[in-house]
Amino acid sequence: MLNMPEVLETNTMIDRDLLDVRTITMGLSLLGCIDSDKTKLNRNIYELICRRAGKLVETGEAISREYGIPIVNKRVSVTPIALIGGAACRTTEDFVEIAETLDRAAKEIGVNFIGGYSALVAKGMTDAERLLIDSIPEALARTERVCSSVNVGSTRTGLNMDAVRRMGQVVKETAARTADNGSLGCAKLVIFCNAPDDNPFMAGAFHGVTEGDAVIHVGVSGPGVVRAAVQQTKGQSFEVLCETIKKTAFKITRVGQLVAKEASRRLDTPFGIIDLSLAPTPAAGDSVADILEGMGLESVGAPGTTAALALLNDQVKKGGVMASSYVGGLSGAFIPVSEDQGMIRAAERGALTLEKLEAMTCVCSVGLDMIAVPGDTSAETLSGIIADEAAIGMINQKTTAVRLIPAAGKKVGDEVEFGGLLGHAPVIAVNPYSCADFVKREGRIPAPIHSFKN
Repeated sequence: MLNMPEVLETNTMIDRDLLDVRTITMGLSLLGCIDSDKTKLNRNIYELICRRAGKLVETGEAISREYGIPIVNKRVSVTPIALIGGAACRTTEDFVEIAETLDRAAKEIGVNFIGGYSALVAKGMTDAERLLIDSIPEALARTERVCSSVNVGSTRTGLNMDAVRRMGQVVKETAARTADNGSLGCAKLVIFCNAPDDNPFMAGAFHGVTEGDAVIHVGVSGPGVVRAAVQQTKGQSFEVLCETIKKTAFKITRVGQLVAKEASRRLDTPFGIIDLSLAPTPAAGDSVADILEGMGLESVGAPGTTAALALLNDQVKKGGVMASSYVGGLSGAFIPVSEDQGMIRAAERGALTLEKLEAMTCVCSVGLDMIAVPGDTSAETLSGIIADEAAIGMINQKTTAVRLIPAAGKKVGDEVEFGGLLGHAPVIAVNPYSCADFVKREGRIPAPIHSFKN
């Protein structure tokens, strides 16, 4: 039962420390929409999304008003489209038409993003998956709200290096197709290893094939709340620091649990998971970097950064799992450079490099996220970066991802402006030495020995 001190504390977290529920995401299965007739397929997809998610936005806004909890985004994720379009699509243009159908449906119901223009190719590629991947640059250029993801590896299967090589080219092509607006298409494209089926955050959300017809996932966030709590531990022991973060994460997750259960009830849709990731925004005070610097780092990127991030990630998860029986998705701390003012400052002063960011991804929730690199970075180099990050996920049995923006016409030191929650990013340097002969090898990197569990 809530008591008055808890209510007042929650109000303070919302008003002063920028606590919010980052997203309510409705996952929808499109398996029942499959048809060999392309026209019928697109009609089925549009009608199902509008019927099942038509009240998602108004429900989220009603909950926000009644409970006084900001709910920033309302989103939809769908079954990977490569699985849905295989019977009807014979060309890349056929898949682009599905992307446009998703975009129209998203606009009709009012969600800001719809995820699931995706392919799962950790071990191999079907013709449909190959077509969808080839269609991504055009699909993201011709839509506003569609997000795309491709899973290129897993701990159980290894890395599909043919897919890795192709995704480096796709990222490059997407940057060129959306060059007029800062290569924004790349901000809506994620390449995964060990992609989770129940991730509510964009751009990587899709509705897993093991899920039911529909489900409600909620992503909570609270970097500002954790930062304020960490500031109270200056000069104290690691035990005090860890306990403080853990207790704060518990409180944040309870807010998300309340919203998730209420949304589930009102929408008559099963509750899935709470993702308790600390997802920053460009707003001052809503920064994961500020948390790490509050622990005692002069700047993110300094020696000790990876250890501080590991501590933060672990304590957030420990606090969250005590607050909800269904914690999933990614859950931990995100480090998207363009979306975090502290990360931007560290990159601008040279304290945060691509290599340090890669080291940090070994212990954080996702990976190399929203990083702008020079527009002339080669497709082979992009593939090499994707392979490095995927290898970290494969070996460490965790999700890793890459969202790189090779900003057309930009060089190191320039800035790329995305606007809104996507923020802006300084263009950072990439190692100039080539990996072309490595990524051109065909086939798969085998699964690690510890994957053989049965």
